[in-house]
Amino acid sequence: MDLVNVLRMNPANSRCSYAKSSILQKSFTRQDTIESYGTHGFAECFKLADLGCSSGPNSLLFVKNIVDIVHAVCLKKNVKTPDEFQVFLNDLPNNDFNALLKLTPEFSSMLENEKGLDKNVKCFISGVAGSFYTRLFPSKSLHFVHSSSSLHWLSQVPANLLDSNKGNIYMAKSSPRSVYEAYYYQFEKDFTEFLRLRSEEMISNGRMVLTLPGRSSADHTIKECFYIFKLLGNSLLDMSAEGILHEEDITSFNLPLYTPCTDELEAIIESEGSFSLDRFETSEVNWDMREEDEIMKSGESSDKLIAKTMRAITESMLASHFGDTFIEEIFERYAMLVAEHLSMVKTAYLFNIVVSLIRK
Repeated sequence: MDLVNVLRMNPANSRCSYAKSSILQKSFTRQDTIESYGTHGFAECFKLADLGCSSGPNSLLFVKNIVDIVHAVCLKKNVKTPDEFQVFLNDLPNNDFNALLKLTPEFSSMLENEKGLDKNVKCFISGVAGSFYTRLFPSKSLHFVHSSSSLHWLSQVPANLLDSNKGNIYMAKSSPRSVYEAYYYQFEKDFTEFLRLRSEEMISNGRMVLTLPGRSSADHTIKECFYIFKLLGNSLLDMSAEGILHEEDITSFNLPLYTPCTDELEAIIESEGSFSLDRFETSEVNWDMREEDEIMKSGESSDKLIAKTMRAITESMLASHFGDTFIEEIFERYAMLVAEHLSMVKTAYLFNIVVSLIRK
């Protein structure tokens, strides 16, 4: 699978777009992450990048959050606010940059005229297409890097899974140890390269905040790690049992993602050596991330919302492998399996990890 050209979130005009379906991709940056950085003031042009930005308005929440924090820190420390913010929104080439960039003029105008900010503060926003497993920016050019719900995606499907992970599309309880090892090896390789590349692009003492789905334990078989994807695999297997899909096509399909635990992340960060670990924060995130009042207002059941979100994330890969013909049925079945699962458990959670790093 050529992930650079295949992997993308559904475009903004899609009925099941990522922009409409996902509220997970939010900024978790706290003021104290930037406060020590601004001890001696900020550069006149503060340069920040959002890696894996996708195409929805959540991409711009990160920008507003950082601008607000920098402004608050400057007021607190009585130092000058940067005159300019240069923002780079990065994702793979097939991301819906058109929809995203159409939002930026109004957003920039709103930001520049927001109460409390100097009128001469300018925010320049541009799109940067490319994999964050490659160099994206000039050396020592970035002050702040952010990524949310993106770094669990691998640069490629782990090698040698074709025969060893039969009946699964991701790690599962039935997967042999060699499958877990292959997934971790690919993640370790990719995350190490990600850190090395960002270290070349960031200034000394620059900050990086990464949010990604993970797991609460070193145990790969806990449900929070894989179960939401297992149900998708079960949808495919049910269709294979009915002769709709070919079993060999399912055997040859594996999701290119990995959900690490904090110990794994810490070990890779320490081994790579370019960043100091500032802090870890962890939380549980409900599969249905809406608040109760939002659920009542929308009238959409949890199983259908979760299926729409999963479709927004995985449709490009499934369509590339199985064809467009089966997409509707795959996710109709998936919604039914999710509904069945939610009827048996009180609440289904994903485990979220936020890691804050300082460039040495």
